[in-house]
Amino acid sequence: MGILRTIIWVLLTAVLIIFAMANWQVVTVTIWPGWEAETKLPIVIITSFLIGLLPMWIALRTTRWSMKRRLDTSERQLADLRAMANRPADPAPPATAPVNDLPPAPTDLFPTDKP
Repeated sequence: MGILRTIIWVLLTAVLIIFAMANWQVVTVTIWPGWEAETKLPIVIITSFLIGLLPMWIALRTTRWSMKRRLDTSERQLADLRAMANRPADPAPPATAPVNDLPPAPTDLFPTDKP
């Protein structure tokens, strides 16, 4: 994929250079009334392209930044949930005899011996 991107950039640069060489003419650009600049045509075209590209580049960067923040938050929540699901269960309390504060019940409620 990287080689394809490199080929595209090389072709785009070659086309831009050929265009600039074919149109290397002096043009007069009126900036304010009474203030004019003489510059080459390819410089005017490339500058206007870059100025037009700037708002979309800013929008792309802010969108990527926002999505990265949301993804980081989701990954952090997922890691927390996985940690909670994988933690060992609390051990059961040891079985002890119930504590009874009452005195033992008498076993001879019905005595069989007569005095």
